Parts: sequence; C-alpha cells; structure tokens
Amino acid sequence: MAVELQLLGWSVVLLFAYIAVQAALVTRSRGAAWNVGARDGAQPPLGTYPGRAQRALDNFKETYPAFIALALQVTGHTGGNGALGAWLWFGGRVVYLPLYLLGVPVLRTAVYGMTLAGLVMMLTRLF
Repeated sequence: MAVELQLLGWSVVLLFAYIAVQAALVTRSRGAAWNVGARDGAQPPLGTYPGRAQRALDNFKETYPAFIALALQVTGHTGGNGALGAWLWFGGRVVYLPLYLLGVPVLRTAVYGMTLAGLVMMLTRLF
C-alpha cells in the first residue's frame, strides 16, 4: 500500500486524537451538563487550554481536506516528494497539537509552515 494512503488512514486516528483532547478540555471547562445539552444561547468563554485545543482542532480542519484529496491522488504517482510531503504534513500535525497546547509561539508557526510545505510537495507530484 502506498505510504500516502497509509498516512491517510493514520490521519483519521490523529483527527480523533485532536477531537478527544478538545472535547476533554472543553468538557472539563464547561461541565458535562453543557457537553450533553443542546448548547443553545450564549456559550461561556473557553479557558486557556480549551481555547487552544479548539483553535488547534480548527487549524487541523483547515488543511485536512487538502491532505485527503492529495493523498487520494497517488495512483501512479506514489513515493518521492509526494510521500515525503505526506510525512511532513502528518508529522507536523502530530507535533502541532502539543506545541499549541503549551503555547509555544514561533516553533508552532514553523511546524504549521512545514505542514503546508508538505501539502505543496504532494501537490507538485501531480504535475
């Protein structure tokens, strides 16, 4: 199986990890009743860590559709820069969440740039 497709499968596990961290921190902040409720009306502001987890999840969701589309385009073009790009995106996403939660500003941005570079590398394999 192509590396890009294997990483696509593992990216679903990574998505679940982002969701689980965000859900746990927000539930801890707002309470279980809020979590299982309808969430109508104004929501109380998130604290530091739940807010960071939410923003990290939102950021993940911004690049995830592009990763999915590019990973599925491996037919006849697997390996090389595309595979390296997939690893950069995936590895960057693994590291990004703890960096965001810990509030590491410059390195976190560099890692985000690395994930974007990975997507570009995957894109260039199509030409």
